[in-house]
This record gives sequence, C-alpha cells and structure tokens, in this order.
Amino acid sequence: MTDGPLHKDLPLPDYDHLPVGTLPTRIHGLEEADVAQLVSYEKAHGNRLPVLQILEKRLQDLQAGAAPSGPRTPDTPEVSDSATTPQPASTPGPPVNPPSQGVPTNPAQPRT
Repeated sequence: MTDGPLHKDLPLPDYDHLPVGTLPTRIHGLEEADVAQLVSYEKAHGNRLPVLQILEKRLQDLQAGAAPSGPRTPDTPEVSDSATTPQPASTPGPPVNPPSQGVPTNPAQPRT
C-alpha cells in the first residue's frame, strides 16, 4: 500500500493527466492544505521533480501569506474525454479555380 492521499481524495480532478505547464494555474485557487495534499500524493506516486518544484513553491507562497485566487476547481479542457466531447463539423473550403494558363496538374489542358 502506498503512503499519501488517494487519487479520489485529491482537490483537482484528473490531477495525474494535467500537463505540467497548466499546473500553476490549476493550483492557484487551492488552499494551503490542498496543495500540501498534492505534494504528499506526488511524492508517493509520481515523484516528478518539475511537478514537485511547482507544488512546493506554491505551498511556500501560501505559507508566507499569499492568498488563493481564482476558481478552486478550474476547468480542465485539456484532459476531457474526446469520445464524449462534440467535435466541430468540418466545412469544405471555397472552390479552387485553376489558373488561366490551364489546370495545374496538366498545363496543356485548358480550363473548363
């Protein structure tokens, strides 16, 4: 059994799937206890140095008096399930007219 909090108890949904680059904005609205929980989870499970550096820096800032700002649980569109997310319909572009000297693939053939 691993030490630290369980994944289901983490303050961020899909924490394990968040890109490292979005982590600072994702944790900005969390309280000190929430960030400490993420640090503990990361040390017990992934132990990724860049992630720990981000989390520990934010924890130090909160301990020094920084206030959480932003939503507590921000949207995470980068980890949404593409099977349930509607995709935009593709639309055809404008018609392509061949140049006046002929069709690009066969210059000897005149335009129709």
